[in-house]
Amino acid sequence: MKTRFHWIIDEGLPEHSAILEAVPGVGNVGKLVVDALVEKHPSRTIGWILHPDFPPHATLTKEGLMAPPRLDINSVILPDGRTIITIGGDLQPMTANGQFEVADSILGLAKKYNTPQLLVLAGLAANAEDRKIHVICADEKVKKTLESNDITVTNDQPKSGMIGIAGLLISLSPLHKVPAIGLVAETIGASADVLAADRLASWIEEGFELPLNLDLDTTEKTAKKLLATMEVSGSINDILDDTEGSGDSNFYA
Repeated sequence: MKTRFHWIIDEGLPEHSAILEAVPGVGNVGKLVVDALVEKHPSRTIGWILHPDFPPHATLTKEGLMAPPRLDINSVILPDGRTIITIGGDLQPMTANGQFEVADSILGLAKKYNTPQLLVLAGLAANAEDRKIHVICADEKVKKTLESNDITVTNDQPKSGMIGIAGLLISLSPLHKVPAIGLVAETIGASADVLAADRLASWIEEGFELPLNLDLDTTEKTAKKLLATMEVSGSINDILDDTEGSGDSNFYA
């Protein structure tokens, strides 16, 4: 296993009510929610997830220091005093092997620290009038628990399945006995769908009684930062596209 955890504060996760995970994807819906939580509430980066299959693009931190390609592990204190963990960043591994290893390692981490629930946030391309939140899981016990709490688990979406870390976290979760739940928001697929992110955050508040306390202003500010980052990273993606063979069977989603 090539995944490496680099701990900045302590050596592991503090006690927490949930892990929320999101990486770039359709509409960047989940990423907007995770980034906005870190932006609005008291938070700190407690660790990095490193893997050699991340794009070779080091970036500057807020302190002006170079940092390796990574996923950030943040602890966030919600308004009611509870702590949640967010896992997110601007990338994921460029290979299928790398995505599997990172997802498997995240599930191992969640299991080790008794994570009550792992919420995997993502977007699903849809028409402008479609505004559903699809709840998906891979464990029959998790499904029954959700349904007993009047949460409908989707049986027919996403029809084409899920690729990348998101799909692997959900589908591999029963192997680690981690209660993972996918929350997939329908989106028009824009680079940063603020309205879909707002709907997703509101759904999480109601469905799981987690006071995320986000608002459109915060999400819009987060979206502007995300779009600026995407402009900067565009050149490195162009380079990677040129160097990767067109017949490569691995995907980056």
